[in-house]
Amino acid sequence: MKTLRGRTAFVTGAASGIGRAIAIALAREGVNVVLTDHDVAGLESTREEAAKLGVGATTAVCDLTQPEEITELLDRLFSAGPLHILVNCAGIALYGQQRSVKDSDWRNLMAVNLLAPMQITTHLMNLLARADEAHIVNMSSIFGLVPVRGLAAYQASKYGLVGFTLAMRNDYHRNNFGVSVICPGLVKTPMIEPDGPSKIYSKMPRIPAWLFTTPERVAHATVEAIKRDRGLVIVTFAAHVMWYLNRFFPGLVDLLNREGWRSRGAIIPEDEMQKLP
Repeated sequence: MKTLRGRTAFVTGAASGIGRAIAIALAREGVNVVLTDHDVAGLESTREEAAKLGVGATTAVCDLTQPEEITELLDRLFSAGPLHILVNCAGIALYGQQRSVKDSDWRNLMAVNLLAPMQITTHLMNLLARADEAHIVNMSSIFGLVPVRGLAAYQASKYGLVGFTLAMRNDYHRNNFGVSVICPGLVKTPMIEPDGPSKIYSKMPRIPAWLFTTPERVAHATVEAIKRDRGLVIVTFAAHVMWYLNRFFPGLVDLLNREGWRSRGAIIPEDEMQKLP
């Protein structure tokens, strides 16, 4: 987009983490923000910080696992427009072997991480297409490009979001209409904190702190993607290394994933591995 100041952006997952950082980064660019999340207190905090930057900032609470609620929200907020930027950032995570995940849990994850962005994008497409300039951003993950252990449901949603976004870019991309998918590496957000809402911290292997980046860095990369019309954006050096390894040496990545549970302690015990089909 040539001009951000004075535009209007809709950001999901704006109460905390990457969504909050993107909302604030856009507000610093002079973009009016419409924010949604299920966390009322966090959403209001983001709105207050954005409003201090001199832009319009409004909020609406929504449960992204409920398609009818999403439709009602979008009709209420954007029946008359305007809208120039859509950022689908809301996401949840599950960690562990897929056979141990509750059916309701992985279905909720797919609803928030993949089905909601697809519904929101589809619903708002005509409105965005009528703008003189518009841009769609979907927040995926390096784990939407590279396989690792213990994240089957999460990765299914993020791989799907990468595929959906790149297909949308292929179908609709033109000089004044951009589509981007952002694939950060590890990011220090409430999702992976000990008392975070996803409750996955205790199940995850310990990861060195230096491998994590900040939500603010991801937000900066997102704003640059909007300005420069970038399609696939990978954030952090470690994420780039993982991506290149998987592209050019997939057998090595497969070996590392297979041998990793042997060296660090199996999520599935050795005797249980014998029982798997």
